[in-house]
Amino acid sequence: GAGMSEADTQRAIQLAVGSLPDVRLFRNSVGLIQGADGRSHRFGLCVGSSVLIGWQSIVITPDMVGRRIARFVAVEVKHGRNRPTAEQANFIERVTEAGGAAGAAWSVADALRVLHGQ
Repeated sequence: GAGMSEADTQRAIQLAVGSLPDVRLFRNSVGLIQGADGRSHRFGLCVGSSVLIGWQSIVITPDMVGRRIARFVAVEVKHGRNRPTAEQANFIERVTEAGGAAGAAWSVADALRVLHGQ
């Protein structure tokens, strides 16, 4: 909402989604750190990967009634006028093309729309 930082929005999304029985999201910090040995080490899933990643358990097709599958979920939390970087937009597009649910969220409502494929 208004006056919320990106971190506040992310926490609100994690709290709201955490109450859903079929979704699990995890913080995915992505970056580069210099080790004590002076070498740089990348961390996180991959460059451009969303800040919240996880899965959504869904029931699928009639021939598999009652069986659950996990759909990959990626939510890129943004603040204000910020937009996903080219790498983040590419990650979202790849996940969506593969059948996952992915998108950017400026609010809890946006995150829920991502989970519902809207």
